[in-house]
Amino acid sequence: MKTKGTHNYYVYILTNKIKTVLYTGVTNNLETRIYQHRYPLPFSKAFTTKYKCFYLVFYEQYNDVETAIKREKQIKGLSRAKKDKMISDFNPDWKFLNNDI
Repeated sequence: MKTKGTHNYYVYILTNKIKTVLYTGVTNNLETRIYQHRYPLPFSKAFTTKYKCFYLVFYEQYNDVETAIKREKQIKGLSRAKKDKMISDFNPDWKFLNNDI
């Protein structure tokens, strides 16, 4: 078992193919979580399934789960314009980063 504070947690934003919908989440395994969004269980009614949000455009890494959750909530509370700017600052071309992780 890892010592507290030695884990990796990720706050991430996914979008759909035409970049009109954003989804913000938190996970301790970004690669697996994106795969789960891309290939959901049959008959899933999840937001990301409904809106086909499985393209990674933004992420941040944290060592503490509480900090990651706090950041996720902060991002969820931002306006769309502020989220767009944050993504553009991190990923100016809004390139899909799924294969880069």
